[in-house]
Amino acid sequence: MHSMTYQAAVIGASGYAGGEVVRLLDEHPDFAVAYLGAHSQAGSTLSSVHPHLAGGERSFGSNSPASIPEVDVAFLGLPHGSSSAVGLELAEKGVKVVDLGSDFRMDTADRYQLAYGVAHAQPDALDDWVYGLPELFRDRIAGADLVASPGCYPTASILAASPLVAGGLIDPTAITINAVSGVSGAGRSLREDLLYGAVDEGVRAYAVTTHRHRPEIEMGIELASGGTAQVTFTPHLVPMQRGILATVTAPVADGTTEQDLKDEMRRVYGVEPFVDVVDHPPQTRWVVGSNRVMIAVYLDERTRTAVVLSAIDNLVKGAAGQAVQAANLMFGLDETAGLPLSGWMP
Repeated sequence: MHSMTYQAAVIGASGYAGGEVVRLLDEHPDFAVAYLGAHSQAGSTLSSVHPHLAGGERSFGSNSPASIPEVDVAFLGLPHGSSSAVGLELAEKGVKVVDLGSDFRMDTADRYQLAYGVAHAQPDALDDWVYGLPELFRDRIAGADLVASPGCYPTASILAASPLVAGGLIDPTAITINAVSGVSGAGRSLREDLLYGAVDEGVRAYAVTTHRHRPEIEMGIELASGGTAQVTFTPHLVPMQRGILATVTAPVADGTTEQDLKDEMRRVYGVEPFVDVVDHPPQTRWVVGSNRVMIAVYLDERTRTAVVLSAIDNLVKGAAGQAVQAANLMFGLDETAGLPLSGWMP
């Protein structure tokens, strides 16, 4: 039996994540794209911005909530700070919203201030939004109307660390995360430091000790484990288009074996459709194009340190795919509907 088709708006559809949402919804059995919103690209056609997508004759309207027709769900792929007003206006109209941006991810206004250095514009609204990491917060997402989809680095990092924290196997106050990301993670805006000549043949760390995703990573681990977490997070830009590989290390509790770490990871993720716990170091290219997370866990016996490797596609599981996964739960659909399980890189 086939369920009804839900109408979706994609706001900020001209960006990388927004375009990826369109790609996934076009292939989805239960959602239809009813509206495409863009800022500077309003009035132009989809093919002029995303030539790789089918249905290129469709045109962009504006990102203004007033111009969005009646839809069941809206996906917001807007720059930081741009989605709170739009999201709240749509929420008032009774539209379910999945915000791919960062405006409603934090559980408290204090944590938001810590991450972004400014006060939240709508602090009273934070409690209305559910943090949309399905593997850890599925029950809350399933009943939600408003979901704040996690960031890409936090998705890879929280999924890697939280089972071991919750299981009491690692020290939650001494977590170190070194992560590398492809250039698409920085978004589509034209920046000199992201030009081909500035990126190719080099690796660089950035936002060292100050990256805005660190408070979100700590929050996710804390929400999943019920304790407090302290994380040292260092992101790096590497010359590839897509993918994140996070290496998470932390001291293990006394008596913990490598088998304990593997068993706990498999216990938590054993039935998860999108998480594969593997026995070899995962490569980003194995997950590119898919909504999968590949995780491997090791114990460095000499230093008694757990080493967890986590690979995702930053635009799929790290953004658009995870948003669609949350929407599936919000509408009571099969959680895997419309989401690729296989990558496309050899």
